[in-house]
Amino acid sequence: MLREQIDSALKGAMKARDDKLRISTLRLINAAIKDRDIAARAEDRCNGVSDEEILAILGKMVKQREDSSAAYEAGCRPDLAEQERAEIAIIREFMPRQLSDEEIESAVSEVIHELGASGLKDMGRSMAALKERYAGAMDFGRAGALMKKALA
Repeated sequence: MLREQIDSALKGAMKARDDKLRISTLRLINAAIKDRDIAARAEDRCNGVSDEEILAILGKMVKQREDSSAAYEAGCRPDLAEQERAEIAIIREFMPRQLSDEEIESAVSEVIHELGASGLKDMGRSMAALKERYAGAMDFGRAGALMKKALA
């Protein structure tokens, strides 16, 4: 389970006295998961969040750091941009391999063919199928653009 992998990575980093950035990033991941667990308990889901939801949390964290890195680069702060990229590398250790542009195109056309999608009215259903199959492994912003182009 993903939650145990993250916990054991944090414990290992603390025992090995790894760099502070790795420990703080792993703590941020745990805090985000625990925050979502609390929200899940409010929805009467006593088991907390699933691995799919954890992947979504990790994906959101990566996206936030990519945006911050770009902002720091634009603001002539390469030191802070590099720190954001280092955090991204740590977070991605727990995510599946990201699909290439060609693989995303292939997955989009496969879903369109399987669902028999024919127009933009089928985009929501098609994107839901993609998110179900490729959670955490795909940039859904790029996939959405490709899907829209294919269905238009």
